[in-house]
Amino acid sequence: MVSNLLEQVMPIRVLIYSHSFAPQVGGVETMVMSLATALAALNGTNRPGTLDVKVITSTPQDGFDDAALPFRMVRRPSLLRLARLLHAADIVHVAGPCLTPMVLALLLSKHVVVEHHGFQTICPNGQLLQEPGRNPCPGRFMEGRHRECLRCNEGHGWLASFKLWCLTFARRWLCARVAVNITPTRWLSTALKLPRMTTIHHGVPANGNGKPSGDWASPPAIAFMGRLVTTKGVPILLRAAARLKAKGVSFELRIVGDGPERDGLQAQTRALGLAGEVSFLGYQPGEELGDALAGVRAVALPSLGGEVFGLVAAESMMRGMLPIVSDGGALAEVVGDAGLTFPPGDADALADCLQRVLESPEFTISGAIRAQLRASSSFTLSRMAGEHAAVYQALPAQGAGRC
Repeated sequence: MVSNLLEQVMPIRVLIYSHSFAPQVGGVETMVMSLATALAALNGTNRPGTLDVKVITSTPQDGFDDAALPFRMVRRPSLLRLARLLHAADIVHVAGPCLTPMVLALLLSKHVVVEHHGFQTICPNGQLLQEPGRNPCPGRFMEGRHRECLRCNEGHGWLASFKLWCLTFARRWLCARVAVNITPTRWLSTALKLPRMTTIHHGVPANGNGKPSGDWASPPAIAFMGRLVTTKGVPILLRAAARLKAKGVSFELRIVGDGPERDGLQAQTRALGLAGEVSFLGYQPGEELGDALAGVRAVALPSLGGEVFGLVAAESMMRGMLPIVSDGGALAEVVGDAGLTFPPGDADALADCLQRVLESPEFTISGAIRAQLRASSSFTLSRMAGEHAAVYQALPAQGAGRC
C-alpha cells in the first residue's frame, strides 16, 4: 500500500531527447518545444499524477535563454552523462529514431517512446523522395528494391549511400523493440508499418483573433508558407497563378519563407509575368508573421511529398484561413473536409481551387470557419500533451533509478 502511495506521489520522470532544438528553427524543434512546454503545463491542472520533464539536445545554446523555459534543459552531454540521465528517467521519449539514445535506453531496460517526424525507418534519405530529382518515392525500401535505394543516394558517394541504407535497417530494428511508436497522422502509421503504433496529432497555439470575418485585403490575397525547396511545390503554385492572371482574375500571392530555391522561384515569377502579383516576404518570425498574413483569404500548400503532418496547414486553420492542399497523404488527413484538395503537381486543378476561393467570399468564409473549428478541436496543445501523458502513464511503473 505504501509503495502504491509513493507511485502516486512521485512524478513520472520524462526525458525527451531531440538532436535538434532551439535556437535552431524547424518542424521538429517547434514540436519538441511545444510538447515539453505543454507537458510541463499539465502539472498545474487537476490531472492525476505529475510529470518531471527534461529535454536533452545536441544543439548548442548560442545565447538562447534556457532559464525561461518551464522545463529543464541539458545541452550537448557527454556519452557518460547521457547514459546517467537515461538511467535516472522513467520514460525516454526520442524525437525521431536517433540511434544513440535508443540503444542506450534499451540497454538500460527503459521504456522508450519514439515519435516519428520523418521517414527514417523506411527511407535511407529520410524524406521518401527520389534523388536527384526530389520526386515522391513509391516506397522502394519497403518493397525490397534496395539496389534502387543505393542508387538514389549515390550523389553523396557510394560509401555514404551504403551507410544511409544500413542505418535504415538499424533504426527499423530498434523501433520494433521500443514500447510505443507515435506518429502525428494515421497516414504515416500505414507507411511505417511498425509494431505498437499510436497516432497523436500535433498541437498548435490557439488563435485569439476570433472567427473569420471576411475583412480581407484588396486585391484578394492567397499565401504560401514554408521552406522554399522543391518538395513544397511552389513552382506548381506559380504556374497556377499564371493561369489565373491569364483569365483576368485579380489576386495577390504572398510567399512567406526562405530557402535554397528562392532565386530560381523569383526568376520563374518574372518569366511568368507575375512580378506585380507575387511578393516574396522571406522568413517572418513571431508577430511579423501576423502582419505578413493580414487580409489573407487562404493558404495554398502544393506539397509534392515529404510531409508527415502539415504543421503550416494546422496553424493556418487555427488562424482562420482556408487551406488548399495536395490530395492524399498527411496534408489531406489534417485538413479533412475543412478545406480544398487537388492532385499533387496539377497546376490546372490548383488554379481552379484558387479561383473558387478568390471569387466566392461566402464559400471562403464558411470554409475558413470550418477549418478553424476543426483545428480548435483536433489540434490543440492541451490535447496533444494529454494524449502523450496518457501514453506515458499507461506504461508499467519503472523501478530503475528510484530510491
